[in-house]
Parts: sequence; C-alpha cells; structure tokens
Amino acid sequence: MTIIGLPPSGLLGRRSECEVLARLVTGLRAGQSRVLVLRGEAGAGKTALLEHLAASASGCRIARAVGVESEMELPFAGLHALCAPMLGRLGHLPGPQREALNTAFGLSVGPPPARFLVGLAALSLLADTAEEQPLVCIVDDAQWLDQVSAQTLAFVGRRLLAERVGLVFGLRESGLQHEFEGLPELVVAGLAAEDARVLLDAAFPGPLDERVQERILGEAGGNPLALIELPRGLTPAELAGGFGLADARPLASRIERTFLQRVQSLPRDSQLLLLTAAAEPLGDASLLWRAAGRLGIGDDAARRAEGARLIELGARVRFPHPLVRSAVYGASAPGDRRDVHRALADSTDPVLDPDRRAWHRAHATATADEAVAAEMVHSADRAQRRGGLAAAAAFLERAAELTPDPGRRVERALDAAQAKLDVADPGAAYELIAAAKLGPLDELQRARLERLIAQIVFARRRGRDAPPLLLQAAKRLEPLDAAMARETYLDAMAAAMFAGRLGTGPDEREVAEVARATNPVYVSGAAEALLDALVTRFTEGYAASVSPLSQALRAFGESDGGKADRRWLWLACRLAQDLWDDELWDVLATRGARLARDAGALSLLAVMANYLAALHVHSGAFATAAALIDEVDAITEATGLPPLKYASLMLAASRGEEAQALFEDAWRNGMERGEGSGLGLILWLTALRHNADGRYGEALADAQRACEHEDVMAYGWALVEQIEAGVRVGRPDEAAAALDRLSERTQASGTEWALGIEARCRALVSDDEVLYRESIERLARSRAALELARSRLLYGEWLRRENRRTDARELLRAAHDSFSHMGAEGFAERARRELRATGETVRRVTADTRDVLTPQEVQVARLARDGHTNPEIGAQLFISPRTVEYHLHKVFRKLDVNTRKELRAALAEQPA
Repeated sequence: MTIIGLPPSGLLGRRSECEVLARLVTGLRAGQSRVLVLRGEAGAGKTALLEHLAASASGCRIARAVGVESEMELPFAGLHALCAPMLGRLGHLPGPQREALNTAFGLSVGPPPARFLVGLAALSLLADTAEEQPLVCIVDDAQWLDQVSAQTLAFVGRRLLAERVGLVFGLRESGLQHEFEGLPELVVAGLAAEDARVLLDAAFPGPLDERVQERILGEAGGNPLALIELPRGLTPAELAGGFGLADARPLASRIERTFLQRVQSLPRDSQLLLLTAAAEPLGDASLLWRAAGRLGIGDDAARRAEGARLIELGARVRFPHPLVRSAVYGASAPGDRRDVHRALADSTDPVLDPDRRAWHRAHATATADEAVAAEMVHSADRAQRRGGLAAAAAFLERAAELTPDPGRRVERALDAAQAKLDVADPGAAYELIAAAKLGPLDELQRARLERLIAQIVFARRRGRDAPPLLLQAAKRLEPLDAAMARETYLDAMAAAMFAGRLGTGPDEREVAEVARATNPVYVSGAAEALLDALVTRFTEGYAASVSPLSQALRAFGESDGGKADRRWLWLACRLAQDLWDDELWDVLATRGARLARDAGALSLLAVMANYLAALHVHSGAFATAAALIDEVDAITEATGLPPLKYASLMLAASRGEEAQALFEDAWRNGMERGEGSGLGLILWLTALRHNADGRYGEALADAQRACEHEDVMAYGWALVEQIEAGVRVGRPDEAAAALDRLSERTQASGTEWALGIEARCRALVSDDEVLYRESIERLARSRAALELARSRLLYGEWLRRENRRTDARELLRAAHDSFSHMGAEGFAERARRELRATGETVRRVTADTRDVLTPQEVQVARLARDGHTNPEIGAQLFISPRTVEYHLHKVFRKLDVNTRKELRAALAEQPA
C-alpha cells in the first residue's frame, strides 16, 4: 500500500536510523565489515528498515534469511537459508570447512561437524563471496532462528573485521537473553508523537473522530504497524465515534487480529493457501504449489491472497510481515493445520529432506501413530548428529506424544526428559517426567524416574539437597541396572563434593563406602574407571588416589568415548585441577567445551567454559578468560542454571580487584543453595587477594577458614596462601604445619606445577635460595604463568631483604612486567613497591600501558612467525584470512618490522 504524504523511502521519522544504515554501507564499500542488530517490538519497523537497507545498498550483493518459529528446533535451517545462494562457492573453502558445511546442511553424511568449524566455514564462505563485491546479509526475525544457526551467525558476527561483509539482524524485543548479546545494536523505538500523528493521518485521510484518533495514538505507542493496521478492522461508525479494542492482549496479538480479519474476508481456498504457506517456512514456491495441488487449491486462490496484499508469490514465497504468518497459523483450525501439514509432508522428498518430512507428518497426526513416532526417533538420531541435543529433545518429545504403546511411551518420555536436562531445560524435563508418571511404570522405569528427579535437583541447585536423593536412586537401581546404578553413585559423589562443608546428607566418604560395596561392572569406559578412582580417593586418601585418578582422567582425554563418558568430562576436569595437572586440565577443558558446543549440551558447556576460563587465568591470559566468563554468564542466565562464578572470582582476585559485591553475591548464593565447595573457593580466593595486596593477617584468617574442609581444588591451593601469609605475619610453626599437609599432595602429584609450588613454599619457610630457583625453573615448564610471576616476586623480595639489590631488581622487574601484561594489578603494584625499595622507579600499571599487542595480535604474530600462512592462521583462530592480514598489518606497525622473518626477534622482546 502506498501511503500519500510519506517521504520517498516510506520511512517517516527514521532519519537517524537510515543514517546509521547508510554509514554501514559506506563502511562496507571502504573494505570494513559491519554488524548491526536492529532491536524493537513487533511492528516497530525493523523489516521496513531492512528493506530500505537492501534497496539502498547499490553495488552490494544481498543475501537474506528469515527466522521462522516452527523451524526453531530444526538445526542449521536459518544458516542454510542464508548461505543457499552461495553454496556454489563451497569448492573455494578448505576441505575440513567444506565437509563441515556439507554435513551440517545435510548435503553429505558424516560425523557431527565441530560447531566452531561450521562457524569458521560460514565465515569463510561469506568472506569469499564478498571478494567479488561487498555482501550485505539480512536476517529478519532473528529471535526465531534455530539455536545453532543463531549461535553460528553470532560467532561470525564477532569475528568479522575486514571482509566487506555486513551482517544485519532484525530482532523482536522480548526482554530475554539472546545469542546476539554484545553485538552492536540499534534500538528501533516507536515514532515520536508528531510523526505518529502524521502517519495516522496519511494512512486514513478520511474523517476520523478526534477521540478515536487520540486513543489509537495512545494504544499504538508510536508503533508504525499498529498505527496503520489497528483501525482497519473498525467500522466507519467506530472510526467516527468509538473505539472497540478494550482488551488487554499484547500489541503483537492485536496487530495479528487485524491481519486475521483481512484473512478471514477471503474465500476458504485462499485462506487454506495462506495457511499452507505459513506452515512451510522455507518459502519454497515449488513445494507450496505441490502441496496446494494435493489440497485442490487453484490459481484463483493465490490471486485473491496476493490482491489482499497478504502474500507475495514469486521465485520465493514471502509474507509482507511476519505477523501475517503467525496470525494465519495461530488462528487456524486444528483440522486445517493437520491437512496442510499432511499435504506438505506428502510433497516433501523423503530422501533429500527426511527430517522436515517427518516434522510435517508429526504435525499432521492427531492420534497416536507408532510409524510416525518411530520416524521422529530416527529424526532425533539424525538431529543429534547434525545439530545437537536440543533438536533431538524436540523430536523425542513429539515421539513420546505420538507413541500408542503405554510402556514404550514412558520409555521415550524418559529419554526425552534426559535430553531436555542435558540442554539445560529442567522445566521441560519435569513436564516429561510428569507425563511418564501417567503410564504403567515397571521397577526400572520408576528407578530411572527417581534418578532423573534427583539429577534435576542437582542441576537446579548444586547444593545440599541432591546427594541423599541421588544415593537413594543409585541403591534402587542396583538390582535392576548395575551400570546405571554405578553411574548414579558417581552422580551422588559429585553432588556430595559440591555440598562440601554445608552438606546435611551423605558426604563423599559415605557415598564412596556404599559404592565400593557394589558389584563392579566389567565394562570399559572412563566413567567406570573414574568411579573406582574416586572410591579410592575418599576411602584411602589423596596420595593413594593420584595414580588411578590420573589414569582415569587421561582416558577422558584420549578416547572419543560414548555419551556417558562425555557427560563426566566436567568432573574429570575439576579433578585434574585438584591433581595439579594443568596439561590435563587444558586437554579436558578444551575437549569438553568443544564436545558440548558440538552437541548443544548447554549444561556441560557452561561448566566446561567456566573451567577453561579459569585455566586462562592460571595461564595469564586474562582477556581470553574474560570473554569466556561472559559466555558462561550468558548461558546460565538464559537457561536458569545456578550461577557459575569460579572463573570470574578467580579473575577478579588475580587482577587484584576489590569486587566486594561479586564475592558477597557468590557467598550468599552458595549459602542459600548449600554449595559448600563454593564457599571454600571464595575463602581461598579472598586469601589470594589479600596476599596480593600485602594484607597478610587477613589472608591468613581466610586461608585457615578455607582449610577447615578438604574441598576438591580449593583445599590444596588455600594451603599455599596460608603458608605465605603465616611466614609474613611471623607464625612459622603454622606455616610449617601447612607445608607438611601441602607436600603430601604435591609429592604425590609430581607435576612441575605441584613441585614448583612446593619448592616456593619451602623456600619461604626455610629461606633457601636454591629452592626459589627450583620453583622458577619448574613453574616455567608448566602453564602456571601467574604462579611463575609470584615465585619471581617472592625471590626478588627475599634478595632485597638480603641487601642484594642488583639481583633483586632483575627478578622484581621480570615479575612486574609479567603481572602488568597479564593485568594482575594487585601483584604488579606489590612488585612496583619492592622495586622502588631497591632504588628503581617503575611506572604504575594502567590500562593504557599494559599491552603493546592485543591477545589476538599476539596469537596471529606467533603463528605467522612460525611459518603459517594466512588461511592456516585463520583456520586455527576462527577468523578469516582477510582479518589475519588486517591484524598482521597492525602488528608490523606496532613492532616496527616489515617481514615475517623479522617477527622472531621482535616477539622475543615481548612478554609472554
């Protein structure tokens, strides 16, 4: 509809928004990538702005995709729609990337593609397409993208830099977390009052009662679509004197109703055609016409629908606004919906697109149907291979609903509940459990149900409530399924470890004693070995468990393993830290995060990303840790999981930040849930903060409290802080006693990290210079960059007290430089004070002086120095070759070098 009196663009009151889009296109033409999220309520004009962008981006190639609500559980659907016109360029991609996209899009059969590899392949495909001309990718209704497509496109958006690719999303405002958090955004608000009045007058040039006009303006709140559509359903009499929309439904629903009134004015066959198009979200015109033929819908129906401006039928099928689709589908009769889905299923190729055909068949079925249910189970298997657990859970849930046999329905409901729990949706898991309870349950199913409930309690709280429930479930399972019982004992032991000092039920030792009395299951698997090793740990002690635990944890890192083994990667990673094995910590955290991303297992991903972030703090890569911490926070907030603050607290303590509110919130949450192990971590990290600042009395008090319970991880590390603080406040006997307890663990561990820490602590207690040197040598061979710098600091402090100022300056300067470049400002300030005491003046650390090269630039520079090509560097760092070139240009300028050969000498001068 052309509205008289509007500007040529048709975008009244959107000058500033159009200027932002114009600058975006200008940047693309200049060779710079741009990302923008247009966020606003339904009808605010996001789609109109996206259309304006497409029309104004002359000289650019346009690629489009639209999120569709009914497609949200079909993995890679949105990404495929965006990339489909570019698939002819797949041959330009490196082999692994090409295979990843082929598998993700169902073009070939293979193992599940790594999620990061799919993201990199999508980035490479867009960058390659943009080599010919700037590329503008427009994704409307991004809130309805399937999760994996949204994650992949957000991944791409965060790595675009110099590819001449514009990625613009239209996102409906919901107030909820979304995958595009953190990307540049433009809020599309309602029109100003005067512009809203002009639009209403332009849309309805006839007589309009002033009171009606004011009420429309008030109801619409400046929403352009509301201003145009709301009054259309009113009679002339209503427009002249009354306004009959006195309901409290959300604006989107009211706008949908006006569309629906226009739909209902059409003949039935036109309405049925619109419903068919609404149920077929790909916009495949040939599929729509095949389905329409099966429904007996002729060409006249299409002409009437197009004449009413409710649909556009061309090479692709499009609705003029997403709310037309939702209005048509949501208000349709169930029987009509089933007829349409049946026609679409019969018109979909079962070989080329079996999952979509199965999805339509499932929606076409009103009663239980084993054949359809079995097809959904097969689709769940395929979905898990291609897109992860979220899609599999959706298919399994529908399979359970359609299963006629009560016993089999219970089994499928329990499988679906487990899948929902794995994707961090305990609410949906509870609903499926409730459905399973209605069926005839045998003893094993009752035990499985009890186990699932206990697992949900642990997932939601991670506190004192779960251990007794899990132990009871394990005992009940023992005579029914020995393997599942053993795995549940492992659940119970992990839960008891989390409850720690706040536990009111069975502790780790009690669970271990019960598990030891069970019959072992003679099957290979890392999880089984881990249970046996933990039984040893909690019944025979730390030293006796080091060897079996190390073997079990290495099994997690060396084998692909099955689903059960993958499920326990988080616990394996936690225990690797307790064993002072940071090489194994790296292997398990990296592997666990990758597998969780590939499977879409959000519960596992949140924990593994948390441990990976903590590893980066330990290694001195604070910026990388901070990025992972943001991801962990986003996952826990979006899924309702208990907060995971280990890495964020560790980063704050290592940086020397006060962060009192962060620590107080973590303590309060831990107390409320009964998560005692979290309190141990907080006390250890508080002691670390105090030692960094030289507040040794406070550090000693907190370390002593931390050591009142032998929490996994925190206990051994708190002993280290207790020893340093005890020596500094003149309590050598307490420090020596803590050292004895520490050495029992570090000697049993035998890693360079453990022995380097022990050597430093012994040096503190004995004033032995040889031990300081041993500590530095050993820690230099580990990943413990922060602890290495601390050993240099302590050695330098000792040398200064020995009046060896020249030697002290060398150690203190090295410590200060390391702390400064990490961002460990508390320790850096302590080193600066010590250097000043030797007579040397050092600049105070600031954000402006900390880094010569950014972390990304350092990574690129090192790989270039080692002889890797730009495409090889891009593949390793998940960025495009053009972005590699961009970073190298900045590296060369900052380091004043001209060739890669010169990088070796230049990088040798940069701190690690």
